[in-house]
This record gives sequence, C-alpha cells and structure tokens, in this order.
Amino acid sequence: MSGAGLGLSGPARSIPAMGGFTIRPGQDEDAADFIRLVGDAWAEYPNCFLDVDGEVPELRALATHFAGTGGALWAAEAEGRVVGMVAARPLGSDRAWEICKMYVEKSQRGTGLAHALLGGAEAHARARGAQRIVLWTDTRFEAAHRFYEKRGYVRSGSIRILDDISKSLEFRYAKPAIGLVVEALDAAAAASAERSLAEMLVACVADGAATGHLPPLPPEAARAFWRRVSGEAALGNRLLLVAWQEGQVAGTVQLNLAMPQDQAHRAVVEQLLVHPQFRRQGIGRALMQRVEQAARGIGRSLLTLDIRAGAAAEALCRGQGWVEAGRIPGFSRDAGGTLTEQLLLYRPL
Repeated sequence: MSGAGLGLSGPARSIPAMGGFTIRPGQDEDAADFIRLVGDAWAEYPNCFLDVDGEVPELRALATHFAGTGGALWAAEAEGRVVGMVAARPLGSDRAWEICKMYVEKSQRGTGLAHALLGGAEAHARARGAQRIVLWTDTRFEAAHRFYEKRGYVRSGSIRILDDISKSLEFRYAKPAIGLVVEALDAAAAASAERSLAEMLVACVADGAATGHLPPLPPEAARAFWRRVSGEAALGNRLLLVAWQEGQVAGTVQLNLAMPQDQAHRAVVEQLLVHPQFRRQGIGRALMQRVEQAARGIGRSLLTLDIRAGAAAEALCRGQGWVEAGRIPGFSRDAGGTLTEQLLLYRPL
C-alpha cells in the first residue's frame, strides 16, 4: 500500500502555524511518529496491515528517502505531538509531481490540517514547475477519496494492484496543477468529479444562473444531477468537460451526443457553468472553444444550444460565431417567478 490515505524552495520549509498546529520539514528522527500515523490510519480499515521492514522500510528514514528523489517531506505538530504528514516528489520528464504519505491523526480531522498539508505540498510542486499533480490511494479509503475530490482531483487511469500483505488495490487521482486547463473526463473521472461539480452547481444556482434549477438547490439534488450526467457519460451519450484554474475546479460544459438517427451529425451544448469565484477569467470562452474542438473531433458538424435571453453566456456565444435561430417567450421562470425568454442558437462547424 503506497499510502496517500487520509486516516516550499530548496528543502521543505516550515508553514506558518494556524488552527492550533504547526507544519515543519519532516526529519528522519520522526520515524516513530510517522509509523504510528500510518499504522493507525491503516488499522481503521479491514485487512490493512503495516509491515514496515518488509514493505515500507523507507519509513525508518523518510526525509532522506524523499530528499533522494528530489522531493520534500513535512510533519505537522500540535501541542508538541506529530499529528500529520505529507510528502511530494517529481515523477520525471512529464513535469508531474506525486503527493505521497498523506496522513492525519484522527483527532485532527476536520480542523483544516489536511487542507493545509496538501495545499502546502501542492504549492511546493507548482513552484518547481509541476504541470500535473497525481496521487495513489487505497480503494478502501473512502474518506480520503471524498477529501481529494473536494480538492479538485479526479480518478485517472487504471486501478493499481499491489503485491502486499494487505492485498491492496489503489485508485490513481490527478488534476492539472497550474494555469487554465480544460479536459474531457472519462466515466471514472466523471463519477469522481460529482462532488466538486455539485458544489459548483449549488453556487451557480444561488448566484442566479439559469440551469433548470431554482434556489436554494439542496446539495443532495445537485449530487443526483451529476450522478445522472456521469452515468450518461459512461454510456457514451454525453461528453463532460471540466475546467481547472490553478488546480481548482472552476467550470464545466457538456455535449449531448444522444441525437436521433437522422441527426447524427449534430450535438447539443448544455450546462455551461463557471463558478462565481472564477468569473471574468476567460473560463467560459475556453470551455466553449474546447467543446467545439471535441465536437469536430468526433465528426459532429452542427451544434445547437438554448440559453436564457440576456444571460452572460449570450454575449460569449455571439462573440464566438453562434447564430440566433429564434426566441421562445415565457419559456421558464427565474428565482423571482418572472417568466423569461429563451434564445435558440446554432453553430456550423
């Protein structure tokens, strides 16, 4: 079990104290505490066994181990006790960095320590040119999955099988590290993005976006919506694109591919969303450009969409060559109950 489970230049630098804890560079002398953290976290799950000398001897001198890989290690202390750890290391020529040995003592979960540890490790990697950040986490560590997904990570690639005494299977998670990046998600990634996309949808609805939902949108309803979307993506009926801005999920758009037989050349652009915190940063434009590129790539020659007249997306679409086909008055109601007009647009590719 490689262990990114949940349970800043040169060498690692200390991170200022916050929330009752201090984060400092990890040392080989912390070995006993690191072994305790890992062992306690694994013991929370069935059939997870820690054999230090047989399988993870690097825990005996972890700072030296990560220094040898060009990486860094941090330890978190609270009241003089080591209560958390994380490491990061470069992976090679693809400019990716891996988050490793991410563990937080059970008593410190929910205090913000895990976010501080991971955020510091990510910043360290970005400062050294990381364009992508990856990690591996045991398939049994469901709390860890929720935490990483909240931080913008999505499932990526195949499940890894480890030949260890715990019979471990591991998910690979990844996300872009820097800049504005738009990616199409496969079925596994789409399912793992449900949490962060649901949070964004709730924020967009609260901000007045026309999404087919009225505020306040319950989080469970938002999750159910994205669960349906990821299911359609798994069936190949829908393409889901997500935008990251500096490693945070910032926007999304969908391409509905389930057209009638006589319209197989067409697709429908749906649910263009940009998180309110990331407006006016070119994210909507990047999403629309990428969805058009994706449509061309799969042989679609005509795109259609409908949006509320006067919405911010109208000016964006017109600026990118979309053509008005008509308007439907009284199509939907806004949060105040007022009937609104819907604008129908198309774009030949």
